[in-house]
Amino acid sequence: MMLELRKICKTYLQGRMEVPVLRDISLSVNEGEYLAIMGPSGSGKTTLMNIIGCLDNPTSGEYLLEGEDISGLNDAKMSEVRLHSIGFVFQSFYLLSRQSALDNVALPLLYAGVHRRERQDMARQALERVGLGDRTNFKPTQLSGGQCQRVAIARAIVNSPKILLADEPTGALDTKSGEQIMEIFQRLNEEGVTIVMITHEPEIAAHAKRTLHIRDGSLVDGRGRLLTPMKPEAFEEMEEASPALAQEGGFDTPIPTTVEELFPQDGQ
Repeated sequence: MMLELRKICKTYLQGRMEVPVLRDISLSVNEGEYLAIMGPSGSGKTTLMNIIGCLDNPTSGEYLLEGEDISGLNDAKMSEVRLHSIGFVFQSFYLLSRQSALDNVALPLLYAGVHRRERQDMARQALERVGLGDRTNFKPTQLSGGQCQRVAIARAIVNSPKILLADEPTGALDTKSGEQIMEIFQRLNEEGVTIVMITHEPEIAAHAKRTLHIRDGSLVDGRGRLLTPMKPEAFEEMEEASPALAQEGGFDTPIPTTVEELFPQDGQ
Protein backbone atom coordinates (compact mmCIF):
# COMPACT_ATOMS: atom_id res chain seq x y z
CA MET A 1 0.00 0.00 0.00
CA MET A 2 1.49 3.33 -1.05
CA LEU A 3 -0.79 5.58 0.99
CA GLU A 4 -3.83 5.16 3.20
CA LEU A 5 -6.13 7.75 4.75
CA ARG A 6 -8.16 6.60 7.74
CA LYS A 7 -11.15 8.72 8.81
CA ILE A 8 -9.44 11.99 7.92
CA CYS A 9 -11.31 15.08 9.08
CA LYS A 10 -10.38 18.72 8.64
CA THR A 11 -12.11 21.55 10.45
CA TYR A 12 -11.41 25.28 10.33
CA LEU A 13 -12.52 28.07 12.63
CA GLN A 14 -14.54 30.89 11.10
CA GLY A 15 -15.01 33.32 13.93
CA ARG A 16 -16.44 31.19 16.72
CA MET A 17 -17.88 28.59 14.39
CA GLU A 18 -16.14 25.34 13.56
CA VAL A 19 -16.48 24.60 9.85
CA PRO A 20 -16.10 20.97 8.73
CA VAL A 21 -14.23 20.80 5.42
CA LEU A 22 -13.35 17.10 5.18
CA ARG A 23 -15.40 14.42 6.91
CA ASP A 24 -14.26 10.86 7.58
CA ILE A 25 -12.23 10.54 4.38
CA SER A 26 -10.92 6.98 4.03
CA LEU A 27 -8.87 6.17 0.95
CA SER A 28 -6.25 3.64 -0.11
CA VAL A 29 -3.89 4.01 -3.07
CA ASN A 30 -1.70 1.11 -4.16
CA GLU A 31 1.82 1.44 -5.49
CA GLY A 32 1.74 2.14 -9.22
CA GLU A 33 -1.91 3.22 -9.21
CA TYR A 34 -3.26 6.15 -11.25
CA LEU A 35 -6.13 7.75 -9.34
CA ALA A 36 -8.23 10.79 -10.26
CA ILE A 37 -10.29 12.65 -7.66
CA MET A 38 -13.01 14.81 -9.16
CA GLY A 39 -14.95 17.59 -7.53
CA PRO A 40 -16.34 21.07 -8.19
CA SER A 41 -14.92 24.24 -6.70
CA GLY A 42 -15.52 24.31 -2.96
CA SER A 43 -15.91 20.55 -2.62
CA GLY A 44 -12.81 20.10 -0.46
CA LYS A 45 -10.60 18.54 -3.11
CA THR A 46 -7.75 21.03 -2.67
CA THR A 47 -7.87 20.59 1.09
CA LEU A 48 -7.61 16.84 0.51
CA MET A 49 -4.69 17.37 -1.86
CA ASN A 50 -2.93 19.55 0.70
CA ILE A 51 -3.19 16.79 3.30
CA ILE A 52 -2.03 14.05 0.91
CA GLY A 53 0.84 16.35 -0.13
CA CYS A 54 1.85 17.07 3.49
CA LEU A 55 1.10 20.76 3.02
CA ASP A 56 -1.42 20.62 5.86
CA ASN A 57 -2.25 18.39 8.81
CA PRO A 58 -5.67 16.82 9.35
CA THR A 59 -7.69 17.76 12.42
CA SER A 60 -8.14 14.06 13.15
CA GLY A 61 -7.54 10.69 11.52
CA GLU A 62 -4.47 8.89 10.25
CA TYR A 63 -2.40 9.31 7.11
CA LEU A 64 -0.11 6.37 6.40
CA LEU A 65 2.58 6.71 3.76
CA GLU A 66 4.13 3.32 3.06
CA GLY A 67 2.83 2.15 6.42
CA GLU A 68 4.16 5.08 8.47
CA ASP A 69 1.68 7.44 10.14
CA ILE A 70 2.69 10.97 9.12
CA SER A 71 -0.53 12.78 10.03
CA GLY A 72 0.96 14.42 13.12
CA LEU A 73 4.40 15.41 11.85
CA ASN A 74 5.76 18.88 12.56
CA ASP A 75 6.55 21.36 9.79
CA ALA A 76 10.20 20.34 9.46
CA LYS A 77 9.37 16.64 9.15
CA MET A 78 6.57 17.36 6.68
CA SER A 79 9.01 19.37 4.60
CA GLU A 80 11.34 16.37 4.51
CA VAL A 81 8.50 14.13 3.31
CA ARG A 82 7.57 16.62 0.57
CA LEU A 83 11.17 16.91 -0.52
CA HIS A 84 11.91 13.20 -0.78
CA SER A 85 8.58 11.40 -1.22
CA ILE A 86 6.13 13.63 -3.12
CA GLY A 87 6.35 15.33 -6.50
CA PHE A 88 3.99 18.24 -7.16
CA VAL A 89 2.43 19.42 -10.42
CA PHE A 90 0.05 22.37 -10.20
CA GLN A 91 -2.16 24.30 -12.58
CA SER A 92 0.26 27.23 -12.18
CA PHE A 93 3.73 26.07 -13.01
CA TYR A 94 5.64 27.84 -10.20
CA LEU A 95 8.81 28.12 -12.24
CA LEU A 96 11.54 30.62 -11.46
CA SER A 97 11.39 33.00 -14.42
CA ARG A 98 15.06 33.99 -14.35
CA GLN A 99 16.35 30.43 -14.15
CA SER A 100 16.80 27.98 -17.03
CA ALA A 101 14.64 24.88 -17.39
CA LEU A 102 17.61 22.84 -16.15
CA ASP A 103 18.02 24.94 -12.99
CA ASN A 104 14.27 24.88 -12.31
CA VAL A 105 14.22 21.10 -12.49
CA ALA A 106 17.32 20.81 -10.32
CA LEU A 107 15.84 22.97 -7.54
CA PRO A 108 14.59 20.11 -5.29
CA LEU A 109 18.00 18.47 -5.60
CA LEU A 110 19.65 21.72 -4.52
CA TYR A 111 17.55 21.77 -1.36
CA ALA A 112 18.37 18.09 -0.83
CA GLY A 113 22.09 18.88 -0.85
CA VAL A 114 22.97 17.04 -4.08
CA HIS A 115 26.24 18.20 -5.62
CA ARG A 116 26.01 20.50 -8.62
CA ARG A 117 27.27 18.15 -11.34
CA GLU A 118 25.09 15.28 -10.15
CA ARG A 119 21.95 17.39 -9.86
CA GLN A 120 22.49 18.83 -13.34
CA ASP A 121 22.85 15.32 -14.77
CA MET A 122 19.69 14.20 -12.97
CA ALA A 123 17.78 17.31 -14.09
CA ARG A 124 18.87 16.78 -17.70
CA GLN A 125 17.65 13.18 -17.60
CA ALA A 126 14.29 14.30 -16.16
CA LEU A 127 13.88 16.85 -18.96
CA GLU A 128 14.64 14.17 -21.52
CA ARG A 129 11.89 11.99 -19.99
CA VAL A 130 9.33 14.72 -20.75
CA GLY A 131 10.66 15.46 -24.22
CA LEU A 132 12.56 18.66 -23.45
CA GLY A 133 16.13 17.47 -23.72
CA ASP A 134 16.77 20.21 -26.29
CA ARG A 135 15.36 23.00 -24.08
CA THR A 136 17.62 22.74 -21.03
CA ASN A 137 18.95 26.32 -21.30
CA PHE A 138 15.61 27.93 -22.15
CA LYS A 139 13.96 30.14 -19.56
CA PRO A 140 10.20 29.88 -18.85
CA THR A 141 9.53 33.08 -20.83
CA GLN A 142 10.97 31.33 -23.90
CA LEU A 143 8.70 28.29 -23.54
CA SER A 144 5.04 27.64 -24.31
CA GLY A 145 2.56 26.87 -21.54
CA GLY A 146 2.67 23.17 -22.35
CA GLN A 147 6.47 23.17 -22.26
CA CYS A 148 6.45 25.02 -18.93
CA GLN A 149 4.18 22.34 -17.50
CA ARG A 150 6.55 19.67 -18.80
CA VAL A 151 9.40 21.42 -17.00
CA ALA A 152 7.26 21.36 -13.85
CA ILE A 153 6.65 17.63 -14.32
CA ALA A 154 10.39 17.04 -14.78
CA ARG A 155 11.00 18.93 -11.53
CA ALA A 156 8.37 16.80 -9.81
CA ILE A 157 9.98 13.50 -10.84
CA VAL A 158 13.66 14.44 -10.68
CA ASN A 159 14.22 12.89 -7.24
CA SER A 160 12.08 9.79 -7.94
CA PRO A 161 9.26 10.54 -5.48
CA LYS A 162 6.93 7.85 -4.19
CA ILE A 163 3.87 9.80 -5.35
CA LEU A 164 3.25 12.28 -8.16
CA LEU A 165 0.50 14.62 -6.97
CA ALA A 166 -1.17 16.74 -9.65
CA ASP A 167 -3.74 19.48 -8.97
CA GLU A 168 -5.59 20.55 -12.15
CA PRO A 169 -2.43 19.94 -14.22
CA THR A 170 -4.07 20.94 -17.52
CA GLY A 171 -6.22 23.79 -16.22
CA ALA A 172 -4.05 26.53 -17.74
CA LEU A 173 -3.41 24.74 -21.04
CA ASP A 174 -5.14 24.46 -24.40
CA THR A 175 -6.67 21.14 -25.40
CA LYS A 176 -3.71 19.91 -27.46
CA SER A 177 -1.16 20.77 -24.77
CA GLY A 178 -3.39 19.17 -22.15
CA GLU A 179 -3.50 15.93 -24.10
CA GLN A 180 0.29 15.95 -24.38
CA ILE A 181 0.56 16.31 -20.61
CA MET A 182 -1.84 13.41 -20.13
CA GLU A 183 0.28 11.30 -22.46
CA ILE A 184 3.31 12.02 -20.27
CA PHE A 185 1.36 11.04 -17.15
CA GLN A 186 0.27 7.84 -18.85
CA ARG A 187 3.84 6.97 -19.74
CA LEU A 188 5.12 7.76 -16.25
CA ASN A 189 2.43 5.56 -14.74
CA GLU A 190 3.37 2.73 -17.08
CA GLU A 191 6.92 3.13 -15.77
CA GLY A 192 5.60 2.56 -12.26
CA VAL A 193 5.00 6.09 -10.95
CA THR A 194 2.04 6.35 -8.54
CA ILE A 195 -0.18 9.28 -9.57
CA VAL A 196 -2.96 11.04 -7.66
CA MET A 197 -4.61 13.71 -9.78
CA ILE A 198 -7.17 16.31 -8.73
CA THR A 199 -9.42 17.62 -11.49
CA HIS A 200 -12.91 18.87 -12.27
CA GLU A 201 -12.77 17.82 -15.94
CA PRO A 202 -14.27 14.41 -16.82
CA GLU A 203 -12.18 14.09 -19.99
CA ILE A 204 -9.00 14.52 -17.94
CA ALA A 205 -10.13 12.16 -15.20
CA ALA A 206 -10.85 9.55 -17.88
CA HIS A 207 -7.10 9.05 -18.35
CA ALA A 208 -6.79 7.64 -14.84
CA LYS A 209 -7.32 3.98 -14.02
CA ARG A 210 -9.68 4.80 -11.12
CA THR A 211 -11.85 7.82 -10.41
CA LEU A 212 -13.42 8.96 -7.15
CA HIS A 213 -15.57 12.02 -6.53
CA ILE A 214 -15.58 14.44 -3.61
CA ARG A 215 -18.68 16.40 -2.66
CA ASP A 216 -19.21 18.61 0.38
CA GLY A 217 -16.09 17.20 2.00
CA SER A 218 -16.96 13.51 1.56
CA LEU A 219 -15.88 10.94 -1.00
CA VAL A 220 -18.64 9.51 -3.18
CA ASP A 221 -18.67 6.88 -5.89
CA GLY A 222 -19.62 7.41 -9.54
CA ARG A 223 -23.32 7.22 -8.65
CA GLY A 224 -23.05 9.87 -5.95
CA ARG A 225 -23.24 7.41 -3.04
CA LEU A 226 -21.15 8.25 0.02
CA LEU A 227 -18.18 5.95 0.46
CA THR A 228 -18.18 6.76 4.16
CA PRO A 229 -21.78 7.46 5.28
CA MET A 230 -22.31 10.67 7.22
CA LYS A 231 -24.65 10.96 10.17
CA PRO A 232 -27.81 13.03 9.56
CA GLU A 233 -26.66 15.80 11.89
CA ALA A 234 -23.48 16.16 9.81
CA PHE A 235 -25.53 17.25 6.80
CA GLU A 236 -27.31 19.82 8.95
CA GLU A 237 -23.97 21.26 10.12
CA MET A 238 -22.71 21.36 6.52
CA GLU A 239 -25.81 23.19 5.31
CA GLU A 240 -25.55 25.67 8.16
CA ALA A 241 -21.88 26.36 7.40
CA SER A 242 -22.22 26.63 3.63
CA PRO A 243 -23.51 30.25 3.40
CA ALA A 244 -20.58 31.53 5.45
CA LEU A 245 -18.15 29.47 3.41
CA ALA A 246 -19.57 30.75 0.14
CA GLN A 247 -18.59 34.27 1.16
CA GLU A 248 -15.07 33.08 2.01
CA GLY A 249 -14.56 31.18 -1.24
CA GLY A 250 -15.85 27.70 -0.45
CA PHE A 251 -14.37 24.68 1.24
CA ASP A 252 -11.06 24.62 -0.60
CA THR A 253 -7.90 25.88 1.08
CA PRO A 254 -5.12 27.72 -0.77
CA ILE A 255 -2.33 25.91 -2.55
CA PRO A 256 1.26 27.12 -2.26
CA THR A 257 2.05 30.27 -4.20
CA THR A 258 5.84 30.00 -4.26
CA VAL A 259 8.45 27.31 -4.69
CA GLU A 260 9.75 28.15 -1.23
CA GLU A 261 6.43 27.10 0.31
CA LEU A 262 6.92 23.64 -1.18
CA PHE A 263 10.55 23.35 -0.10
CA PRO A 264 11.00 25.75 2.87
CA GLN A 265 14.65 25.01 3.41
CA ASP A 266 17.79 27.00 2.74
CA GLY A 267 19.62 25.99 -0.44
CA GLN A 268 23.31 25.20 -0.23
